[in-house]
Amino acid sequence: MDSHSDRPTGPVYPIRLRVEGGDIVDPPQRITGDVTLGRAPDCDLVFKDAIISSHHASLTWENGKWWVQDLRSRNGTYLNGKPVTRTLLPPTAKVQLAKNGPVLHLEVELPIGGGAEQTIIERPELTMVAEHYFGEGPQEDAGERTTMIRRAYQKVHKKKKRYYWSIIGVVAFLLIATAAALYFQTRRVERLDRLHAVAANMFYSMKSLELQLMRLQLAIAERADAELRKELEEKLAEQQSLQAQYDAFVSEEFGISRDRMEEQEWLIYKVARMFGECDVNMPPDFKKKVAEYIGRWKSTGRLQRAIERAQRYRYTDKIVEQMSVNGLPALFYYLALQESNFNVRIVGPPTRFGIAKGMWQFIPKTAGKYGLRTGPQVEDPTYDPQDERHHFEKSTEAAARYLRDLYQTDAQGSGLLVMACYNWGEWRVLPIVQRMPENPRERNFWNLLGKAKVPEETYGYVFSIVSAAVIGENPRLFGFDFDPPLPPALPEPDLGLSTDAPAAPQVGRETVQPGDSVGSDSVAVDSTGATGEGADSTRSAPGPPIEL
Repeated sequence: MDSHSDRPTGPVYPIRLRVEGGDIVDPPQRITGDVTLGRAPDCDLVFKDAIISSHHASLTWENGKWWVQDLRSRNGTYLNGKPVTRTLLPPTAKVQLAKNGPVLHLEVELPIGGGAEQTIIERPELTMVAEHYFGEGPQEDAGERTTMIRRAYQKVHKKKKRYYWSIIGVVAFLLIATAAALYFQTRRVERLDRLHAVAANMFYSMKSLELQLMRLQLAIAERADAELRKELEEKLAEQQSLQAQYDAFVSEEFGISRDRMEEQEWLIYKVARMFGECDVNMPPDFKKKVAEYIGRWKSTGRLQRAIERAQRYRYTDKIVEQMSVNGLPALFYYLALQESNFNVRIVGPPTRFGIAKGMWQFIPKTAGKYGLRTGPQVEDPTYDPQDERHHFEKSTEAAARYLRDLYQTDAQGSGLLVMACYNWGEWRVLPIVQRMPENPRERNFWNLLGKAKVPEETYGYVFSIVSAAVIGENPRLFGFDFDPPLPPALPEPDLGLSTDAPAAPQVGRETVQPGDSVGSDSVAVDSTGATGEGADSTRSAPGPPIEL
């Protein structure tokens, strides 16, 4: 079948087409006119591949030649392996839609012996007669023929002068236009910088207000005070107003909203913001790195098995409740997944700080600080039923308080910075953090990346949690066969306005069914951070245990 354009431009050399890879609808064997390639139904060649943009590229016949053009696609167009914007199509070519996308093998059917003939105009030799006809001699001495030639020359010369002046005018216009474009581009960059500054000011004002709300919550928990509760209500209303203004601003000026982005990209922005990071200040390679770690999760069954474990033993509601009670994002649920796969019996390797145990991998010193009693086998790398670090409810309550303390003090509301402290070790990261000014704008994970060399295992730890949270927002979008584990509308943090917390499921100690542990009651963490259920973790290493 042939593909053709509605606007032919004279005789067209057809193109033979063969498509390698990809999912194309009714591919033609020959192209005889302009075509548009993409996922949109109105394209001439329609592909179903997700990496291809709605209107990805085009092939057009102009002035007797074929041209290939990228239509500002998301993943680029490549001609014979090189990215192109718009260029001439050679007689034989490979056009690829996105890296690792489908390849179009194209061959232009040129006519035999074809090609435009070039007309050659012979010009007379003027060297010998130039002085006679165009010299400075007096006009009255010239004969009729010479006078005629001189007048003809002057006429032509005037035309050429006008022509040259036209060229000079065009060049001058182009220079002025270029200068104007540079000026307006500079102004545009300056405007974008100003808009970024406005958005960042709004965001970090909300973060400062959030930290004030958390401190008020703690004060109200210690003493019932009507004035404090009134102040809390006023600040909550102010926070909601700021949030609505910020959402509208970044949507209008930066296009950061669900209805103006691809779903996967939007979810990365959403999760970063929910973890307390400023989305408009997101580092350029952050989205790419999250996508890479999403790919790692897709290569293993670990995520789905861990989610199923949490649902089987009804852990999810309790974790979400405790995060809300402590004013934290419910997405810290995925930190427990990364630490232990939601396995309360898990035991870490011996270290100089002791042995980390339980779902949240507390070492003995931190466990004691947060009210957890260690058991008689505290120094043995084995499951200890008398050690409260293995008690789901008690360890979850302690972990939520510990995360809250990090979140509202040293981390200044940066959830990703909390993760770095949890994995890297406060004794190593806190000196770096505490050298940053004590405010959310300057003390956050984005700035940590620019000020310190984060260990590879901690870098992987943070991105594993963030990417798992992104998947959890819409698992089926990423090819997983389970529903979002967290509630569709995550509960607002309980900031002390309610008197009754929701009832937690009475799980108590985990009743491990046969086959849930491997080999014995002791489940060790291997070098990848996975349990004995299989070394398929996405994190590079469990990292050192945390000490306060």
